[in-house]
Amino acid sequence: MWNEPPPPDPPARVWRDWALVGVLVALALLEGALRPDMPWRAVSVIVTVGLVPTLLWRRTRPLLMLVIAFTTSSVVPLFLDGGRPDAYTMVFMLILVYAVFRWGSGREIVIGVAVLLAGVRFSLAGAPLAPADAVGAFAVVFSAMALGGALRYRARARMRELDQVKLLEREHLARDLHDIVAHHVSAMAIRAQAGLATAVTRPEAATDALRVIEAEATRTLAEMRAMVRVLRKHEPAELAPGRRVSDLRQLAGQSRAGPSVDVRLAGDLDDLPPPVGAAIYRIAQESITNARRHARHATRIEVLVAADDTTVRLRVSDDGDTASPRLVSAPGYGLLGMIERAGLLGGTCEAGPGPERGWTVTAVLPRAGAAT
Repeated sequence: MWNEPPPPDPPARVWRDWALVGVLVALALLEGALRPDMPWRAVSVIVTVGLVPTLLWRRTRPLLMLVIAFTTSSVVPLFLDGGRPDAYTMVFMLILVYAVFRWGSGREIVIGVAVLLAGVRFSLAGAPLAPADAVGAFAVVFSAMALGGALRYRARARMRELDQVKLLEREHLARDLHDIVAHHVSAMAIRAQAGLATAVTRPEAATDALRVIEAEATRTLAEMRAMVRVLRKHEPAELAPGRRVSDLRQLAGQSRAGPSVDVRLAGDLDDLPPPVGAAIYRIAQESITNARRHARHATRIEVLVAADDTTVRLRVSDDGDTASPRLVSAPGYGLLGMIERAGLLGGTCEAGPGPERGWTVTAVLPRAGAAT
């Protein structure tokens, strides 16, 4: 408790704070005019009006304002021959009690409670209260403390929820970044190998390979910059989601070397929710990348997307050699990302050997995209 920091970013002073001070000053003056029986009327009104502005700093300096208010109200009676200010408007000091528990640090809360107890004891020593009045006063003060503590806890819980949402969004963006970079770098690596193999006999092929690598690198750099801008500045995720199922046709023509990619789309895919379309695209992209990396002797990669009224199905398969099985027990971030991405939308994603040969990735997502 003692080392607990104050809540971050207290609200700035706004016009409502000034309006509150103005209303309380007006009420104090009105009370002084309408209560001729108020003890030490002039002093009570002056003290009340002088302490009301402490409300303007109740969020940024809660303990200092509480000390000023309670010290003043406790010391003034020493100069009034046993009397004390008795303005009803002084009830605003409960706002200062609330502010210490809402905006103060743990140390300020402990010191504030000590100041409150000392002030109450000092006041009761000069003018004892009846037991019922004392219990009522403590109940009111405790209510102000409890309200401040409850709202403080609620704000902290809300902040934790927001932090979890931000962390989840960062995980999504990091997964997107991995998918994008892995796919483009794979294409560049394959193209570079093809260029090196044909550089001696066909120099023009090497030149074409360099052009493709330059285009892929430019596209990858642009997408990485956009992602990093989102992560650093908490800007709206422009790329989440930025791909659709129709963009899968671009994957078929992105690489002239390695296995050919055949993309087939079936069913009504035009009105898919953006998260579902982006997930289908990213899962297919990662599956193609994995096939290019790990499928030995593969000559063809087939991508099939089919949709009906309730689900969208994706199947990515290759005709690689099944004699050397691929790792399933320890999947990388790519496979885990596909499984998590599908799970977030209430779907499933499975990967394993094909029925005849090669490797098959199958994803089934609900068309509505509602996570379960």
